[in-house]
Amino acid sequence: MAKQKPTIPKGTRDFPPAVMVRRKYIFDTIEEAFRRYAYQPLETPSMENLTTLLGKYGEEGDKLLFRILDSGDFLKGEAEKVLHDKGEAPSDSLSLSLRNYIAQKGLRYDLTVPFARFVVQHRNELTFPFKRYQIQPVWRADKPQKGRYREFYQCDGDVIGTDSLLNEVELIQIMDEVFTRLGLRVTIKINNRKLLKGLATYINQPDKFMDMTVAIDKMDKIGLEKVKQEMEQRGIDAQAIGKLDPYLKLEGSNVYKLQEMKGMLNNEEGAKGVEEAEEILDYISVLKLNNELEFDPQLARGLDYYTGTIFEVKANDMEMGSICGGGRYDDLAGIFGLEGVSGVGISFGAERIYDVMDKLDLFPDRMIPSARILFVNFGKKEASKALEMLHELRRAGIRSELYPDAVKMKKQMNYANNKSIAYVGMIGESELEKGVVTVKNMTTGEQQEMTLEGLKNLLAE
Repeated sequence: MAKQKPTIPKGTRDFPPAVMVRRKYIFDTIEEAFRRYAYQPLETPSMENLTTLLGKYGEEGDKLLFRILDSGDFLKGEAEKVLHDKGEAPSDSLSLSLRNYIAQKGLRYDLTVPFARFVVQHRNELTFPFKRYQIQPVWRADKPQKGRYREFYQCDGDVIGTDSLLNEVELIQIMDEVFTRLGLRVTIKINNRKLLKGLATYINQPDKFMDMTVAIDKMDKIGLEKVKQEMEQRGIDAQAIGKLDPYLKLEGSNVYKLQEMKGMLNNEEGAKGVEEAEEILDYISVLKLNNELEFDPQLARGLDYYTGTIFEVKANDMEMGSICGGGRYDDLAGIFGLEGVSGVGISFGAERIYDVMDKLDLFPDRMIPSARILFVNFGKKEASKALEMLHELRRAGIRSELYPDAVKMKKQMNYANNKSIAYVGMIGESELEKGVVTVKNMTTGEQQEMTLEGLKNLLAE
């Protein structure tokens, strides 16, 4: 067999142990926060039926779905028949037909739609309101770039079966706690899709609501003028865009912006959006958040299924896209046959959080996955005694290991150095007679004999 260069697909990554320890630190911090608020763990399959996924993320989202072939041998048989039956059909139509015929499953795009599918499928087994958290990978056929990957983890928390705005307040608290514990200074932004729908009515373009929000959602990336240009390209007339101008430039305190929006939106849906935002801010005012909560009327969130409050979190000390986001969805479960069940959720972007923390050097210093002590292997008799001590150390929760081969001391010491192991334990003939171990501090070079109990005390973290 010819030799080949080992590679991985673009937009994916390997995670060596030193990176995994840091990633786990992020995952554990998020999980602990959700558990404190009584959210329950959940996992769903990596793949879903395409009928579950399609049409839930908007036209652009559908294009980013990874489709899975039903069988590796399919093209040899059934596909030829489809080609024959299609005859002289246009190539793009033929391609679409084949794609839908041979790929009926796809890798999940996010965790929210599979969650909605799960809730409907298992509704008779659940107690509502149902609160769950879920930490699993998702896949998007996007163009890989800094902070954007084709395979990445999401850390979601949702509550479904209630439309109380106290759930939004709780999720804001969770976001604040997680980023505080991670040492990240952030701004938590909120808006409301009802407010945005009211805005579309205000400019007399209710049928252009999605076109308007898709353009506004790009404000941070492309700037005000290009947002206006995109609106025009999407069929929103110049007069309507002119009416939006004060809104797109609105700045000031939360109270000021809400008052301005009240004056602008005299229609029922817009007023409801402002009212909900005010209620959330009133609840939050009695709490002491560590991070700023900002009402941002330009926040849009591009996903089709959001219907109420929307969230987005930005890091204050580094330029990066959203590191957490989410919102209220009233109709998602209805797509799967369960009407009238509202839900709200957030999703932590673990990959971006890692990149920000790594750049800002925010991970704790002592995050090395190595053993605290390595026992040198001098031979069978000495190794047997080392195994006895290792057994007790591990029972005490101390990370420890024995070098597997009785090779030269230099090689074993190099192993300890390369893995940043703090101590080396040596049991030779003298130590066997005394029932002790000689311990070397690999930083200072100091050596001392000690008993097992003394070793436990030394290595306790």
